[in-house]
Amino acid sequence: MRSILGVVVCAFAAAVSAVSTTGNRLLVVLDEVAEKDAYSQFFGDLTARGYEIKYDTPRSDELKLFRLGERAYDHLIFLPSKVKGLGPNLTPNLLVDFVNAKGNVLVALSSTTPASTSLVSLLSELDIALPVERTGTVVDHFNYDSVSAPETHDTLVLDAPTNVRPGLKPYFEVGGVLALPHTAGHILGQSQLLAPVLRAPSTAYSYNPKEQVETVDPDDLFAAGRQLSLVSTMQARNSARLTVLGSAEMLQDKWFDAKVARGDDKKVKTENREFSKRVSGWTFQEIGVLRVNEIEHRLVGSNETNPGIYRIKTDVSYTISVSEHVWDKWAPFAVPEGDNLQLEFSMLSPFHRLNLKPAAGGESATAFSRTFTLPDQHGIFNFKVNYKRPFLTYVEEKRTVSVRHIAHDEWPRSYSISAAWPWLSGIGATVTGFVGFAAVWMYSKPADKKRA
Repeated sequence: MRSILGVVVCAFAAAVSAVSTTGNRLLVVLDEVAEKDAYSQFFGDLTARGYEIKYDTPRSDELKLFRLGERAYDHLIFLPSKVKGLGPNLTPNLLVDFVNAKGNVLVALSSTTPASTSLVSLLSELDIALPVERTGTVVDHFNYDSVSAPETHDTLVLDAPTNVRPGLKPYFEVGGVLALPHTAGHILGQSQLLAPVLRAPSTAYSYNPKEQVETVDPDDLFAAGRQLSLVSTMQARNSARLTVLGSAEMLQDKWFDAKVARGDDKKVKTENREFSKRVSGWTFQEIGVLRVNEIEHRLVGSNETNPGIYRIKTDVSYTISVSEHVWDKWAPFAVPEGDNLQLEFSMLSPFHRLNLKPAAGGESATAFSRTFTLPDQHGIFNFKVNYKRPFLTYVEEKRTVSVRHIAHDEWPRSYSISAAWPWLSGIGATVTGFVGFAAVWMYSKPADKKRA
């Protein structure tokens, strides 16, 4: 009976465990706890995936991101709040510290509620710019929902991302259309850590409705067209993730099941629910997470793995095993088409930069390997794999080895080299001639002077 109960308990624990690779503690910051009812399906999906959700307001004194120097939560969700500042427990410095501690953040904005100064400062640190007024309405007179916004045109109906960028994983490709009501656009800087997921169409623009009610001056626009990002991601150098969602309303229940129409087109159901799952799953590191299982390098023909020293001009094989986390399991990692996982064998600069080839793999990993010849240079070298791509956690693995020159007793004997035979023959002839001459000279009797 106890064994059966133990199996049931273990099965239940496995069922409720979060699929995130970084933890299941999730804090949702919103104006009033009662507002969570409008997002019941979104939070219900997160709970079903194993997250332990706590709802709190910026005004709460018990809200703390760190306890005893450690993260109190693994993930944060910020919903629109009317509070201008988020308080002493959610300052920009603490939010940056949270990201530096490998915490993940999902920021949901709205054009109806100005963004808090703490979030504006945080996004500014990450090279993401919001309007000066901390709010801006994105309007599109061609791609709007004719059902809910026939006059204001501030509910965008856009095609879901189908090809964010060639050569990248299609994590956000859901097909269909998305409804983005009351969207607040933002502009991305030049940081290589930023990656847009959904940009505004060329016919969209962002303006301040309080200042420009009847007419819109193009010179006063915050941004227009493809300058505007509606959904963007940032992955820090420690692989912590942050996502900016321009429309928090798209996560609400009424837009999960809504039917929208673009112009005179027929009504279609939105894909907001699936898209929100992809966005939250990527932000909280359920997808797009790479893990290095094992690294092995050896001399070709030798059974010794990972030696600390090699000899120049020898053949060496290198193998790295990589897995990718896909929702609730580890799977073999497949390099996107058009991309390569590369190995560098370098001292101060690379002597070799080689594309690794997928070899035999298991059910949860792919082994990439390559065989090459070490350079004719002795010193301290590194086997280095530095794979950094948008939407994937970074892989930076380095193994240091010594490469020595050829020892004196490792050179081949001269008589075993056929090209050296003429030189050896010349040496033998010279020695033989010298010895013969010395013998003749020493045993030759000088002439008798008397006889002469």
